[in-house]
Amino acid sequence: MTERGPRERMVFSAAQLIRRDGVTATGLRDVVAHADAPRGSLAHYFPGGKEQLVNEAVDWAGWYAANRIDRFLAGLARATPGRLFAAMVRQWTDEFAAIGYDQGCPVAAATVDASVTASTRAAAAAAFAAWRAPIARALVGMGVPARKATSAATLMVSALEGAILIARAERSPRALTTVARELGPLLDGYVIR
Repeated sequence: MTERGPRERMVFSAAQLIRRDGVTATGLRDVVAHADAPRGSLAHYFPGGKEQLVNEAVDWAGWYAANRIDRFLAGLARATPGRLFAAMVRQWTDEFAAIGYDQGCPVAAATVDASVTASTRAAAAAAFAAWRAPIARALVGMGVPARKATSAATLMVSALEGAILIARAERSPRALTTVARELGPLLDGYVIR
């Protein structure tokens, strides 16, 4: 595995700080310090400033979420839509149990921040689309009709994001476990047998 260079570290660090603090509270100096990057590298790699860095961090987060889908599927003995969704939820219940409720999804954080620009909203929309695409493909592979797969993927991402927000507010995994339990049978019902 290759070591990340300063640019990659800053994008990753921005995503981590945004998921904890939001866009407005994430300062460029904080990103440079978190990434252990040279101060001058920020202007070199991100001539568009904070907006460019935030957008790239949001893009990275969408890519990361999309790539997790294959890992979730690989961990399932028998893949079903409900089991895939339960694996997606379990990532968050495990994370909250390990590190607490102070960090959420960087894409959601960028979306709800009142200070974000049109380009950041577009980056967030693209990140959500990038995340839904492999879910929809996986659902089709499980027997969900193609005409329903994108809608089901949207339902899964939306329910997960909402449950993450509620879990953070309540400082409890209850919303996550509830949504997995209640949505699983509905998702499995999409499969044509």
